[in-house]
Amino acid sequence: MENQKNNLAHILLVEDNEGDILLTKEAFEACKVKTELSIARNGQEALDFLFKRGEYANTKKPDLILLDINLPLFNGHEILRQVKADSNLKKIPVIMLTTSSNQKDIDEAYGNHCNSYVKKPLDIKEFLDAITKIEEFWLMLTVLT
Repeated sequence: MENQKNNLAHILLVEDNEGDILLTKEAFEACKVKTELSIARNGQEALDFLFKRGEYANTKKPDLILLDINLPLFNGHEILRQVKADSNLKKIPVIMLTTSSNQKDIDEAYGNHCNSYVKKPLDIKEFLDAITKIEEFWLMLTVLT
């Protein structure tokens, strides 16, 4: 995305926790950057969305992916590997946004070329602050393709 300040940033949130989905929506609605938030609630849905399969055949490619690790059907590591192995998707920044602070998960995520690993804060205010910081860095400061 050439200039996020003037365009709609398309974000794919891959998350199965409804509470985290609502908080993330709320945080992006309050953002300075206009965003379009698409949601995939499990790993299969995320892959279908990204690879434009089935009902997602006409979806727009996201500018940024927020990816949980612990998901039904395919976990975040499996999704990350497939995204970074695909020539059409590998340039999309992927932020692992997860409750896991397990060093094995962190090492695996960076080993599979995630762009950032953010541990979800348990406190609601801290969670909203984390989303705001993601927005500020990835949508206002960074130039996306």
